[in-house]
Amino acid sequence: MPALVYQRVMLKLSGEALMGEGDFGLDPQVLQNTAQSIAELAAMGIQPAIVIGGGNIFRGSALKNVGVHKVTADHIGMLATVMNALAMKDALQNNGLETRVFSSIEMPDICEKYVWWKASRHLDKGRAVICAAGTGNPFFTTDTAAALRAIELSCDLMIKATKVDGVYSDDPFKNPNAQHYERLSYSEVIDRRLAVMDTTAVVLCRDHRLPLRVLDMSKPHALLRAVTGVAEGTLVQD
Repeated sequence: MPALVYQRVMLKLSGEALMGEGDFGLDPQVLQNTAQSIAELAAMGIQPAIVIGGGNIFRGSALKNVGVHKVTADHIGMLATVMNALAMKDALQNNGLETRVFSSIEMPDICEKYVWWKASRHLDKGRAVICAAGTGNPFFTTDTAAALRAIELSCDLMIKATKVDGVYSDDPFKNPNAQHYERLSYSEVIDRRLAVMDTTAVVLCRDHRLPLRVLDMSKPHALLRAVTGVAEGTLVQD
C-alpha cells in the first residue's frame, strides 16, 4: 500500500464533473466511480470531507436575464448542492463508507445542520462528511465554501476535481496551445488571474497555508496519486 502524505482531505467536486457526457443531472456510472474512489481512500485511512457544486442541476446566470434576483438564484443553487450531496451519500454508503451530510441551511428532515466540531468527530470515527448548501450565504461560491470548511476541519489538503487535468494558462478545450502548469504559488494564481477557483477561495487557502491540487477526477487512480504525494494535475502551494 502506498504511503499516505495526507490524512484529512477536502475534496471539492464540481457538479459538472458528475454529469459525465450528459448535459444535465447526474451520470449514475460517474457517481458510482467517484464514490468507489473515495471509499477506497477511506479504507486506506484517509478522512474524506466533500463539497459538491450544483452546476449539473442549476446555473443561476441564465435566470438573471428574466429578472430573478441574484440572492434567489444563489439560494436555488444551494439547494442543488444538497441534491447532489444526498445522491453521493447513498453512493458512498453503497460502497461501504458510512457518510453524514451536513447543510449550511437547516433542513432537519433531510440532513444535519453544519457544526464544525460535529463534522470533525464524524471524520475522526472513519465516516465521510459531505458539506452541502455552500456557506449558507449568497454571493459565495462552493469553491469558497470548500476552502472555508477545509480550514475549519483542519484538512491537510484540498483537492479540486474537475474535467480538466490541472491548471492551464488558457482554456485547453478552446486553445490547444494552452500551457499546463505542474506547480504554482497562490500569488501566481491571483496575479495571472488563472481560472482555478474564485479569488476569495484562493486567498483563504493562501492565508491558511492549505495546499490545493487540481486534477481530472475521471482519470483512474488520480485521487490515490494525489494523497500519496505523486504529481497529479497541478499543485498550488506557496
